[in-house]
Amino acid sequence: MDLNWSFWVALALLVAYIILLLGEISRLILENRNPVRTLAWIVVLITLPFIGIFLFYHLGLDYRKKKIFNLKSMYDMRWLQYMSEDQRELLKKQKILKGRRMATERKLMTLLLNNNKALLTLNNRMEVYNNGVDSFMSIFKAISSARNFIHLEFYIVEEGELASRLHSLLLAKLREGVEVRFIYDDVGSWSLSQNYVETLKKAGAEIYPFLPLMIHRKKANYRNHRKIVVVDGEMAFMGGVNVADRYVAGSNIGLWRDTLIRVEGEAVTSLQIIFLIDWLFVSGEMLINRDFYMPLPQTSGDSMAQVIASGPDSDWDSIHQAYVALVNMAEEYVYISTPYFMPGDVMLNALKSAAMSGVDVMLMLPAKSDTFITYWCSRSFVEELLNAHVKVFFFKPGINHSKVISVDGKLAAVGSANMDLRSLEQNFEVSMIIYDKQVVQVIEQDFIDDLTLCSEISLEKWSSRKRMDQVKESFCRLFTPIL
Repeated sequence: MDLNWSFWVALALLVAYIILLLGEISRLILENRNPVRTLAWIVVLITLPFIGIFLFYHLGLDYRKKKIFNLKSMYDMRWLQYMSEDQRELLKKQKILKGRRMATERKLMTLLLNNNKALLTLNNRMEVYNNGVDSFMSIFKAISSARNFIHLEFYIVEEGELASRLHSLLLAKLREGVEVRFIYDDVGSWSLSQNYVETLKKAGAEIYPFLPLMIHRKKANYRNHRKIVVVDGEMAFMGGVNVADRYVAGSNIGLWRDTLIRVEGEAVTSLQIIFLIDWLFVSGEMLINRDFYMPLPQTSGDSMAQVIASGPDSDWDSIHQAYVALVNMAEEYVYISTPYFMPGDVMLNALKSAAMSGVDVMLMLPAKSDTFITYWCSRSFVEELLNAHVKVFFFKPGINHSKVISVDGKLAAVGSANMDLRSLEQNFEVSMIIYDKQVVQVIEQDFIDDLTLCSEISLEKWSSRKRMDQVKESFCRLFTPIL
């Protein structure tokens, strides 16, 4: 009798699992996703019983379509909508550009107003930093000068000398009565000790992890990869650097090179809005309607820029669309630096089409990597790029962690988004499109200087690489749709 009862229980569980499995596969198909990604998840669901369901719930659900991050999107300010509509009309009449000839750039500006409400900011003053020492020296100097508030948002906060200096500096400012708000990603900062956090909290700082990792939480796949610092609403920093010693002292891999933008002017308000919406999400506190946190910028610079945010709470893959548009806009050349290169078909075809059209497309990748799968997956795209006349360079001293695209000496993108599907479709990211030729020239000169530390890959040499390397590349590339 007991055996018979066990059989029927097992059969019932099996039938329930099959029904659940078929239901999830049906949902996948009906969502009309990328067919390759859909097939990849179907294979995972079928070949990994129970584990596949777990992975799909945590890594595979499409929250952009489902609008499950409503807490972030519902507070999208109406005034931002109105201002973006006004700017679109002004761009059509060319009034906002004050006589500047920017016909090609105007299309990109309009795209970003439509897909992200990314206001075109004027009168900015910018500085570009290309290493961790200068970047954090400037960040710490700005924090030291804070009178009212300090807002910080990082993917990685890793304890060490750099994090300790930041910790001490924040404690000192808290004693002066300066408000401190701090968001760190719970996955990126997994090693951050409770003592580090609690000490700041006891001193008066407000500090929250973004989407704490829990087994039952289905949104664990969506990480906050943004790096933003805002001081008094008057100056801000954004780019690719994290709070980790390797950005200053290197690691066993070698040098960690990155790019950071310091900005004063109207773009600070755009970065502050992104931070405050994220703050609302993690804390439930609404600050975006308080003038104290949104002071009018006083800077008299003349740099133009748009700050774009992208993530599962946005209607469009805004940064992805911006990257593709930048490549398609290029007439003479496009320089790209990214530590991880796992593009989708759209971006890959854009790069190949540009190169085959006579545009000088230069792609800089690290010769080494900190992760096995991304290293071999990135290399799996090299041969088809070389066949399309894209020039590929490997940065030899370590990892060039910069996420930079520059086009024709006219405009550039700098931010937190890698050129991979995770950054472009899943993570919360931020990027700045810069329309100032002088600033772009600095960014491009950094790229050219980095080329002296690279080895250019020829098709002949690459085609003769080890067979086992090709196997690793092909195997790791299978994971591209679900990474």
